[in-house]
Amino acid sequence: MDWVRGEAVGHGSFGKVSFAIPRKQSTQVMVVKSSAASRSATLLNEKLILDELNSCPHIINCLGDNYTYENGEKIYNVLLEYASGGDLSEKLKNSGDHILPEFEVKKYTKALLRGLHYIHKSGYVHCDIKHQNILLGENGQVKIADFGLAKRAEHKKNDKLRCELRGTPLYMSPEMVTGGEQDSPADIWALGCVVAEMAAGVPVWKYSNITQLLMAIGIGDQLPEFPAKLSEEGKDFLGKCFLKDPRKRWTAEMLLNHPFVADQDYDDVTVTLNDETCGSGSPSTSPRCPFDFPDWVSNASAASAITCSITSLPSPAIQELLKFCGGSWSTKPAERLRELINEGPESEWSTDDGWVCVR
Repeated sequence: MDWVRGEAVGHGSFGKVSFAIPRKQSTQVMVVKSSAASRSATLLNEKLILDELNSCPHIINCLGDNYTYENGEKIYNVLLEYASGGDLSEKLKNSGDHILPEFEVKKYTKALLRGLHYIHKSGYVHCDIKHQNILLGENGQVKIADFGLAKRAEHKKNDKLRCELRGTPLYMSPEMVTGGEQDSPADIWALGCVVAEMAAGVPVWKYSNITQLLMAIGIGDQLPEFPAKLSEEGKDFLGKCFLKDPRKRWTAEMLLNHPFVADQDYDDVTVTLNDETCGSGSPSTSPRCPFDFPDWVSNASAASAITCSITSLPSPAIQELLKFCGGSWSTKPAERLRELINEGPESEWSTDDGWVCVR
C-alpha cells in the first residue's frame, strides 16, 4: 500500500507512531509504527504474529509493512488500523475516581477473554497484557495490541528463556518471577490485574520498590488485592485468575463461561478457528498503573515492559530474593536465581512499544 506519513500520534522506545495517509483516495484510517531497520526486531516479531492472528475482531489488525528511507536512514514500518478510542488506561484516567462501573468492567473483560482465547488457541502468549496495550475502537470495541514481546507457547523447558524476566513487573505472574515460565496462564494472571484495576482505580500491588514487588508476587501465599466494591461474582472471577499454581488457574475458555461475564451479549463478528469462534466455546477440562521504581528503571515510563535477565536487577533485590528462597531449580526459585546470577547471559533491557497519547 502506498502511503504518506502524517502527524505523530504517539511514541515508544521502539520508535514512533504516526498517522498513515493513503496516496490514493481512501476512507481507511491507519497508523504506522516505525523503527530504524537496525533495531526493528521487536516490530518484525509483532508483524509476523499479527499476520497469524488477523481473523479476530478483538486483536488490532495489521494492514501491511514496508521499508522507507528517511533522512538517510532505513526505516521499517508496520501499518495498523487506527483505534480512535485510545487505550484503556486513558479511559480509566478520564473516569470518575479512575474507576469503571461494573457493567463496563464486565463488557471489557469478556472482550479481552475472547481475544486471549484466540491468541492462546493459535499457539501464542501475549506476554504483556496491561491497560496501555488494550485499545478501544470508535464504538468502544476492545483491540488487544502491542505484540512485540509475544512468543510461541512453550511446549518444553527452555532454560535460556527462563533466564528472563519478560513483561511488565506489575502484571507478572508468580511462575514468571520464580521460574521464568510464561505460557498462557501468565496472560490470565495479567488479565486479573487489569480487571481488578478497572474496578478499584489503583494497581493491585502497593509496594514501593522492585524487591518488595517481586517477593510479594513470587514468594508465599499473598495475592493481589481484590476491589472492595466488586460483586461476589467478580471477586470469584478474580480468584480463578489469581491462583498461584498456573496448572490450576482457569483458562480464557473456562472464564468465558464464568457467571461474571457469561451473560454479557455482543454483536461482534465471529471468526472460525478449528471449528470454534473467536472467544466462544464450552468450559475446558484442561487445567488452567503505573508504579515507580527510580532505582531500577531509569529511562522508561512507570508502566514499561521489560525483557531482562535476573542479573539486571540491582544487587539488593537479588540478595533479598535469595534470602527468602530455597530449593531446587525445578520447584523453587533459589537455585534458579543462583544459576542466573552465576551463569546468566549478559543483561539485556528493552522497553515496550507502548503508545504515549499526544492528542
